[in-house]
Amino acid sequence: IVSNCTWHPLHAPLTIAACARKPKAVLCEKPMATCLRECDEMIMVAKRSDVKLAIAHQRRFNAAWNEARELIMSGAIGQPLHVIAKGGQGLLNDCSHYLDMMRYMMGNAQVEWVMGNLERKTERYERDTPIEDRSAGIIQFDNGAQGLLLQELGQRYHPDHGYHGQGGVFHGSDGLLEFDERHVRLLSGKSGGWEEREIEGEDASIGQARELVDWIEAKSEHRGRAENGRAAIEIIMAIYESARRHEVVKMPLMTKDSPIALMIEEGALPVERPGRYDIRAFLLRGESMRGEET
Repeated sequence: IVSNCTWHPLHAPLTIAACARKPKAVLCEKPMATCLRECDEMIMVAKRSDVKLAIAHQRRFNAAWNEARELIMSGAIGQPLHVIAKGGQGLLNDCSHYLDMMRYMMGNAQVEWVMGNLERKTERYERDTPIEDRSAGIIQFDNGAQGLLLQELGQRYHPDHGYHGQGGVFHGSDGLLEFDERHVRLLSGKSGGWEEREIEGEDASIGQARELVDWIEAKSEHRGRAENGRAAIEIIMAIYESARRHEVVKMPLMTKDSPIALMIEEGALPVERPGRYDIRAFLLRGESMRGEET
């Protein structure tokens, strides 16, 4: 098994190089890649080499997330209508988990269209990848639900129990569900008020690794398989493409390169406060340091 824990621009080339050497499986850190073209190349090479490729959206193995998913899928809040998530650090990093979450909670629902916008007035990077200062996206799913993602546009902390990792709020036809990585709160016609659940369970990364071994041994599929990682990237790129084209973007997305990179190259996102900085520069050591702000 090869584990690719490098920065975003290296996910595709190193995964492709690893697959060419035909290991049993490759587990690549999220985001899967920096554009759809890279995702498709990774999937193609993995299939040709008969390598199982998974993307590390490890919160699919989080106990609280799976409790929330079970409630939603069992109809505890009726038909899902809206889901709201608030993140930061750019769409590719933090928010890839939230977009993956929206699909996962609704049985890997497919996306019909996306509309979004962004602001980039600084030369902001995250792990050597250009990102926006703020962004927002509306996602229409094929089950009728709509998702709203706010990036650097709202408080993520819950007023009662603070912030315990990533989560969201689902509004259904018969209830409301809030969750993060430790808590699940349900309000429905049957609950008689808020039903609080504090969840404990196995570390998500352990579950992710165990299921990868089971996948290799043909005991099960892997919930983080590459197609799901690609789906999260497609939504991100569709938000960027909507901002670039100023219109609703219907899926599947046909633009294979990164729309935010295209906008920067075309001068469509003029920087008002020059000076490149990487919000993850604090991870660099020794000769890798480039004097960028954190």
